[in-house]
Amino acid sequence: MAAKKPATKAAAKPLARTTATKSTAKKTVATKRTTKPAATKAAATKRADKENEDPLQVPLFDSAGASQGQIQLPEHIFAEEPNAPVMHQAYVRQMANARQGTASTKRRGEVSGGGAKPYRQKGTGRARHGSIREPSMKGGGVVFGPHPRDYSQKMPKQMRRLALRSALSQKAIEGRVRVIDGFGFEEPRTKQAAELIEAIGFDDTTLIVLPAPSYVVSRSFENLKGSKIILARNLNIRDLFTHTYLLLQKDCLELLEDNFGRPESRSRSKAHANHASDADHEEVKEGAK
Repeated sequence: MAAKKPATKAAAKPLARTTATKSTAKKTVATKRTTKPAATKAAATKRADKENEDPLQVPLFDSAGASQGQIQLPEHIFAEEPNAPVMHQAYVRQMANARQGTASTKRRGEVSGGGAKPYRQKGTGRARHGSIREPSMKGGGVVFGPHPRDYSQKMPKQMRRLALRSALSQKAIEGRVRVIDGFGFEEPRTKQAAELIEAIGFDDTTLIVLPAPSYVVSRSFENLKGSKIILARNLNIRDLFTHTYLLLQKDCLELLEDNFGRPESRSRSKAHANHASDADHEEVKEGAK
């Protein structure tokens, strides 16, 4: 009986250690539980702030890159609900239409030579062959090789416009659209263009949209890595996908609405333009009288 007492004392020590570790583990779990709700609340407030922000209100800059407040983007273009399947189809179509489809190989019957049997059928110990232009021979024809074909795909015009509106709306939702009054370049200057990009705050690839061709602006941005000049009427889904930011000249907003808006919005803009032109004619007539 006396020999068993030390064993009980030794066994009591690990029990005390385990209880201590359990208590510390409970404390760490408690601290984790208390910190989790704070993090979730902060994330929720950030999401609420983003949701409250109007994606159609974007920064406006002057030709020197100074902020001029905000400007409202046209709702018919930048308020479209992004349609991912249509955007994917438009992107695949554009990439497929860019393929030349001129890859070509020669079949066995198209390779020159090989009319005579290379050696007799039996007695050589080699495999039997009837032509040196067989696919298994060096310099022979190609089996199932590529041949010229047309890779182009068709897509309805309304779907193409929907894809562009979806991509533009996604850019606006992500807050990557900026508008500039104009470019005050007197002559092509790459340094001046780089300073403008830095003043606006672009830190990645930028797609610059112009309402009409401009030699000075195009030459200024031509040598800048990551920037590309495009006309508003030539806007496409691939350029929107491959550039992070979108810089629009102010005059492009109306052109985008006329070219890529829904049919009803385009008819409204045309009616408004006709009404304005009629009013101008009436003023000219009254002035002539």
